[in-house]
Amino acid sequence: MTFWGALRRRLLPSKAPLLNIAADEGDGPVIIFLHGIASSAVTFAHVIPQLSDHYRCISFDLLGFGESPSPADSNFTIEDHVDSIRATIHSLKLDAPFILVGHSLGSLLAARYTAAHPSKVSRLVLVSPPIYVSPNQIGDPLVRARVGAYMRAYEFLRTNKEFTIASVDTVRRLFRTEDTLDISERNWRAFVLSLKNCIETQTTVSDIAAVRVPIDIVYGTLDQFIAPGTLGIVEQMRHVTMHRVEANDHMVRKRLAKRLVEVIDAGHQIAEK
Repeated sequence: MTFWGALRRRLLPSKAPLLNIAADEGDGPVIIFLHGIASSAVTFAHVIPQLSDHYRCISFDLLGFGESPSPADSNFTIEDHVDSIRATIHSLKLDAPFILVGHSLGSLLAARYTAAHPSKVSRLVLVSPPIYVSPNQIGDPLVRARVGAYMRAYEFLRTNKEFTIASVDTVRRLFRTEDTLDISERNWRAFVLSLKNCIETQTTVSDIAAVRVPIDIVYGTLDQFIAPGTLGIVEQMRHVTMHRVEANDHMVRKRLAKRLVEVIDAGHQIAEK
């Protein structure tokens, strides 16, 4: 995006559609949750009940997913997603900065939102973030090959619709992700364009570097979409703290949910001191 395009986005009223607020539970400091691609706010079903006694927990369905609108003219770029997130948060009329939690694609959007709106967020928590840089920017040949393989796999998924939808149905049955994983005719366009324009093409490393609040990254040791070489880049940043969860994959299962709750609580206690 050009400088003038970015300035116009900041100054002119946004016509971004409001997202579906799937949950708004509890009282106290606000936590906003953003789910990942091909999913919905149900991603945090194991998390919010553990926090809503002490926090106000708000979860959105992202643009094109769950019960949120899927505009026919949207290209589902990171700017499109973040514009709708910004508009929806603005509609809540919150009085104080909030904790922002994003899973997978939601973590990339959360990083961009926080970099663009630094006064709104008190703490950023990124869960299972698929952080990549362009393979031609990677010196280590093994890491470069692995990231290149991810990119080819993503391209294959979005260019082979019938295979992808059928495979997702199989994965849902095998790995018990019936509620959290959803690729269908309804959200296919949002899935394809979000994958291409937000995950395959991303600037998350520079977004994280631009954030000035503390960042926690929570991820499973069995996460199929984590590229250790690129995750290591952000691990070196002073404001980033890493939290590994043994024997957890990419999904927010009970083990990872428990650790995520601990991280949020610990971060909030530090902030209050």
